[in-house]
Formats: sequence, C-alpha cells, structure tokens
Amino acid sequence: MTDSKRQQPISYSNDTPSRQQLLYSAQQWANIDTVLLDMDGTLLDLHFDNYFWLQYMPSKYAEQNGLHKDAAHKILKQASDETQGTLNWYCLDYWSNRLNMPVAELKHHVVEKIQYRPYVKDFLGMIKQQGKRAVIVTNAHRDSVDIKMTKTGLDQRVDRIISSHDYQEPKESQEFWRHLQNDEPFNINKTLLIDDSQAVLRSAATYGFKHLLTIFHPDSQKEPNTQSEHPGIHHFNELFHKDNLIG
Repeated sequence: MTDSKRQQPISYSNDTPSRQQLLYSAQQWANIDTVLLDMDGTLLDLHFDNYFWLQYMPSKYAEQNGLHKDAAHKILKQASDETQGTLNWYCLDYWSNRLNMPVAELKHHVVEKIQYRPYVKDFLGMIKQQGKRAVIVTNAHRDSVDIKMTKTGLDQRVDRIISSHDYQEPKESQEFWRHLQNDEPFNINKTLLIDDSQAVLRSAATYGFKHLLTIFHPDSQKEPNTQSEHPGIHHFNELFHKDNLIG
C-alpha cells in the first residue's frame, strides 16, 4: 500500500559525503551501463501514494461503511500489515476486491498529487545522453503505472518499464531478480539499482548486486530520513555535481 520499509538502519551523517560518492569515481561510473530505477519514492514523489493510502482511502472507506475515520484507518492498517512484503500489498485488484472499492478509479480523484521528484528529468536525460540503459523496475500495479505515465510522461524518458506483477513476484523476492535477468539481460557488475525501499535493496544485495543506492527523501511532505543500510542521496542533483559521482 505504501513503501516505508526501513528496519534496524545505520545512520549516515548529513555533513559528510555518502559512501556512494566516496567509492564511485567518474571512471567507475563509466563502467555502469544499466541503471535500474524504482518509480514511487525514487522517480516520483511518494507523497501521492502516502496521501492516497493513509488519508484519502481511510476517508472513503469510512464514508462507504458508516465508520469513524479512525476506525477505518485501523482496519486498513491491519489489512496492510497482514500483506506487507507480498505481491498483494501492491495489487490494486486485490485491494479493490478486499475493500469492495474501485481503487484504481479512486486514484484518478487525486491525480494532481502525482509529481516528479527533484532533478529526475535532468538525471534521466543525462543517462540517455551517456548511452546507458534506464529501466524502471517497480512493485506498482500496471493500472497504477498507467495512471502515472499518463500524468507525467515518464515512460517517454526511459527505455522500459517492468512491474513485479509481470512476474507475479515482488521485488522483495529473489525470484523477481531471476525473472528480471532472464527477461531484461544485464551485467550485474555493471548495473546500478536506485530504490527507496530498504527491503528491496536488501533483496537485491542478496541476489548479488554490487551497486546499490537509496533515496533519503522519497516523500516531499515528510522529513528526510538518512537512516539506511545503504549509501544514498536526497536528490538526483547530487549525482551530477562536479565533485560527486557524475562529473
């Protein structure tokens, strides 16, 4: 439902460069030929999803079922906790059936909240200019992907979009990465994955990814969180600053 999975993190100081910036020289960046990118909280502001699931849906569920909003919020949270980390957690069809509500249709009611994160367009343009392959790998349901592509045109800025629903496995599963590598062949030693989910990055590390980067500020309406098991950035301009990863 939402993407907030940070467990037992290690904190990195805001006033020192992240390990990603220290470890990657311009020469090392030149050896990256594929960039795998999460969508919500990485390329697009997670505020849309957080607002929809944590505020809008409890309100609509309360209205439909004659409940106080606090009671509706409690019911939805329990349902979320029961499915978190599974494909159903991200599946609009599942939630439409479970809640007896047209979830995909309701998303259109707050579509104006779908926004790019800062400097994303510049970063994707730079990747294209450098001849690297940019592929979105998202847990979002295809209906949600379609809504966001219609609003943003993000699909025109990347080479391909892959949803975990295509493989019937969430990114938290090792099977997702096996399916991905068969479907979208990539050299794991020359591929960078950028994702705001600690659980997904942990899964990718287990699979063998060497180049992992997280996002410290996925929701523009919340405070940044630099507590992470992985090196990361607040915004993509940190990756094309002259002294950092991309010169």
